[in-house]
Amino acid sequence: MQAIILDGFGGLDALTYADVPKPLPRHGEVVIRVKGFGINHAEMHMRRGEWAEAAEISGIECIGIVDSCPGGEFPVGAKVAALMGGLGRTINGSYAQFTRVRVGNVALIESDLSWDRLAALPETYATAWTCLFRNLNLTAGQTIVIRGATSSFGQAAVKLAVEAGARVIATTRSRERFGLLESLGAARAEREVPDLGSRIAEAKRIDAVLDLVGNSTILDSLNMLRRGGTACLAGWLGGLDPLTDFNPLLQMASGVNLSFFGSFVFGTPGFALADVPLQEIADKVRQGRLEATPARVFAFDQIREAHRVMESGEAEGKMVVLVD
Repeated sequence: MQAIILDGFGGLDALTYADVPKPLPRHGEVVIRVKGFGINHAEMHMRRGEWAEAAEISGIECIGIVDSCPGGEFPVGAKVAALMGGLGRTINGSYAQFTRVRVGNVALIESDLSWDRLAALPETYATAWTCLFRNLNLTAGQTIVIRGATSSFGQAAVKLAVEAGARVIATTRSRERFGLLESLGAARAEREVPDLGSRIAEAKRIDAVLDLVGNSTILDSLNMLRRGGTACLAGWLGGLDPLTDFNPLLQMASGVNLSFFGSFVFGTPGFALADVPLQEIADKVRQGRLEATPARVFAFDQIREAHRVMESGEAEGKMVVLVD
């Protein structure tokens, strides 16, 4: 089969094409004929050698058709989504015509949506949904601040929160993107600044914050919450520098909650992928209740260009690659 492999670590030329053996079926795993996959920043860090783990074949998610499943958990020919479970990190990932994934990291997603629209869903929407409705327990009528909202993850979170009836305040570093966020249904956009908590009109009355900027803003996010409110840290758009001398007793407001979610836990005990309603999300996209058209679609032989666009920040939304 054809695959995109990492020929060492470095720039775009580290991504090369090769013929490699098709993965053999094993009990407890599913071999998937890959029809499309999303592009993620994690794969950029793996390519550069900045991640602790990187498999020869990258790719942490995909959409496709079951080719074989020895345990019978999924019927051959079924449409499925797969994500995480070591994909692209400790086992070969989805940048290939076929990939093999643990059963617990695969979910049925029967839909007549086009492959490019389906490929925009798994990682981004599964993570956004879990943050909003499991970590933050968001409900209709609540007010949520989504920081870093123009990222593909952020845009998905805005759409899901608006569809659920929440009032969304979305942040971006660029005023030029205010219109984009408002078009997604945000009640208003705010310019992303480190001290937003002291500037926002609703300070101390915010129910929830989804912070995708990261360690540089999470303390400020906690500061804008009402008593009983929760901030979920789930991204590092502002970099990976750790909080220095973090002292919760002195730096966190009393009565607020700090939560964290990393999608690498999908498929582990307590974080079953089956808990995420990917089928329902796909149905809402088909019904027009959610918009999931990818910002850019690339062919399989355009992987270097896809990484270049991601690295340059030109994407402005979810990018996907179609394998056929």
